[in-house]
Amino acid sequence: MKQVTLAMLGFGNVGRAFVHLIQDKQAMLEKDFNLDLIVTGILTGHHGAAIDSAGINLTRALELAENGQSLDTLSSQPAPANGVDFIYACSAGVMLETTPVNQYTGQPAISHLQAALNKGMHAITANKGPVVHAYAELTRQAAAQGKRFLFEAAVMDGAPIFSLFRGPLPAIELQGFQGILNSCTNLLLERMANGESFDAAVDYARSIGIAETDPSADVDGWDAAIKVAALSTVLMGIPLTPQQVDREGIRGITPQMIAEARAAGERWKLVCKARRRGGQILEARVRPERVSPDSPLYSIGGTSSYVQFETDVLPGLGIVESNPGPQTTAYGLLADLINALRKQ
Repeated sequence: MKQVTLAMLGFGNVGRAFVHLIQDKQAMLEKDFNLDLIVTGILTGHHGAAIDSAGINLTRALELAENGQSLDTLSSQPAPANGVDFIYACSAGVMLETTPVNQYTGQPAISHLQAALNKGMHAITANKGPVVHAYAELTRQAAAQGKRFLFEAAVMDGAPIFSLFRGPLPAIELQGFQGILNSCTNLLLERMANGESFDAAVDYARSIGIAETDPSADVDGWDAAIKVAALSTVLMGIPLTPQQVDREGIRGITPQMIAEARAAGERWKLVCKARRRGGQILEARVRPERVSPDSPLYSIGGTSSYVQFETDVLPGLGIVESNPGPQTTAYGLLADLINALRKQ
C-alpha cells in the first residue's frame, strides 16, 4: 500500500466535500489504486489550522469546521496561519488548493502553488486564478521539479475538460468553443423566465448556496469570463485574462425581454464563446443571448453547465454537467490526485 500525504489549503464546501469523498471511497482507493491517503495538514480561512505528520482525525476536523469551531486543537505542532508558511511547515507529498479566486492577480493562490512545487509536492487546485495568471510559469516549475500542476476542478467542476485534451484527443486542433459556464446565472435566467423578478431569483440562489451574498462576480459575467480565459489559455495556447474578454452580464435583462423571448419560443442564456481567427488572434466574449430550441444551449437548465468544442476533425464535441455541487468539484480534485500519482 502506498501512503500519500496531503496538505489542504482551504476547508470550505469543496474541501470538506473532498474529505467526505475520500472517506467514502477509501476501500476503492486501497483496492483499485493501492493508495492510502493521509491528510497531514489543513489550513482554513476562518477555523484555524492543524498539522500532524501522523495524520489528522478527519471526522473530528469535519465536526469542528461544520460547527464553526477551530481546528487548532487537532494540531500536534504550531500551524502557521499564512498559506506559504503553512506549506513549508507541513510534511506532505501533495497540496490541494481550494482558496477563494482572485480574478485580478490569482494571488495568493499562485504563491501557494509555487511554494508547494518548490517543496517537491504535486500542486492541485480548483482555483481559476492561477490557471489564468500563471499557467505557463507553474507548468514549467512543475516539470522542472518532476511534479504535476493540475486543475481539472477549475472549470465545470469535475467534468473532464482539461484532461480530455491532455490525453484522449491527440493531434487535434481546437478552433473555438461555446457554452454555458456559470451555473448561477443559468439558474437566475431560468427562474426569471418562469416569472420571478431578478431580486427574487437571486434570493433563491443564495438560499441554496449557489449565489454569494454579493453575486456580482456571477451576474456581471466575471466568473464566466475567467473560465473563458482559462480554457483559451490552456486549451488554445492563447494567454488571456478575464479583463480581455468582451464581457456583459445579465443585469440588463428585463421582464419585457424575457417575455419577448418566450413568445418567440426562445430562452435567454449567458453564452460564453471563444474562436481562433488565425495565429494568436482570439475573439472571446461573455454575453446574454437568445437561443432557439435547435441550439444545444436551449435545454441546459438549472445549475447545469455545457461546453461545445469546435475542432478540426470532431465538429460539435460537447460535454454536459447536470446540476453539479461541491462533491463534483471534489471529484475533480481526486481525479487530478490519482492522475498525478499515476505518472510519477
